Amino acid sequence: MLTESADRMRRMMVKLVVALAIAGSIVAAGGGAAGAADPEVQKVLAPSGKLRVGLYPGTPTSILPDAQSGGPRGVGYDLGKEFAQRLGVPYEPVVFSKNAEVLEAVKTAQVDMAFTNASAERAKDMDFGPPYLEIELGYLAPEKSPVSTMADIDKPGVRIGVTKGSSSDGVLSRDLKSAEIVRAATVGAAVEMMAAGQLDAFATNKATLFEMVEKLPGSKVLDGHWGIERHAIAIPKGRDQGRAFVEKFTSDAKSEGLVKAAIARAGLRGAMTSESR
Repeated sequence: MLTESADRMRRMMVKLVVALAIAGSIVAAGGGAAGAADPEVQKVLAPSGKLRVGLYPGTPTSILPDAQSGGPRGVGYDLGKEFAQRLGVPYEPVVFSKNAEVLEAVKTAQVDMAFTNASAERAKDMDFGPPYLEIELGYLAPEKSPVSTMADIDKPGVRIGVTKGSSSDGVLSRDLKSAEIVRAATVGAAVEMMAAGQLDAFATNKATLFEMVEKLPGSKVLDGHWGIERHAIAIPKGRDQGRAFVEKFTSDAKSEGLVKAAIARAGLRGAMTSESR
C-alpha cells in the first residue's frame, strides 16, 4: 500500500511537473504560425484552439522535471510541443497523476492527444498513428528478490507487480500461469512496494525500469524481454480528418531525427526510433 509520505511526494511531483510544463508551454505558445496546417485540420485536431496533450510524471517517455534546464523534459512533452508548433496552435500540456487518467482523457476527448503504447486493447477507445518509438518490456527485481533471471518469473509464490490497467497488466494477467499478479496504482507506488518487500519483480517497459533502479539501491533490470512496446500518437475517435497530419508528423519526426533527439534529451534508456510504418 502507498504510504502517506509517498502519496504526498507523488502529489508534489505532479504539481512540480505541471508548473514546469506550463512554463515551457508559454514559450511554445509563442511559436509562429508560419507553415501552420490547414485551418480545418487545426479545428479537427485542436478544437479548443490549443493542442491539449495528456502527460503523466515519473517516466521519460512522457514528462519529467529537468534539473539542468529547470524546465520539463520527456519524449511525449517534446514531441507534443513540436506537433503544436507545426500545427500552428498554442501548446497546452495537461499533466495527470498516472497513465490510466491520460488514457481516459483521450477516450473522452478531455485532451487532444497522448504519446503512449499503441496496444490493440487501447485502439478500441482511441485512434493511433504509426509507431515512433520501440521499447523492450522487461522486469525489475529488487535486492534480495528470489528472482534473478527471466526463468524465475512464472513460478508459484512469485509476486509480479504491474501498474493497474496497464498493457503489462493485460498481457501478463493472461500469460503468466503460476506467478501472482499484484497491481500497483502508480509506478511510484510500485517502488514503495518493492522497497517494503511486497513484490519480487515489477514489469513494464525498460525505460521506466531504469528510472526505478535509481530509487531502489541493489535492484536490477533482468536480461531479456517479454515483449516490445510500440509508442504512437493517440487521438480521440472521430478525428479522421486529422490522421494524415498525424501520420506525416510521425514520419517527419523520425526522418528528421526529432524522435532520436527527444530520446536523448529525456535520458530514455532501452528505447529506439521505430522503423515500422
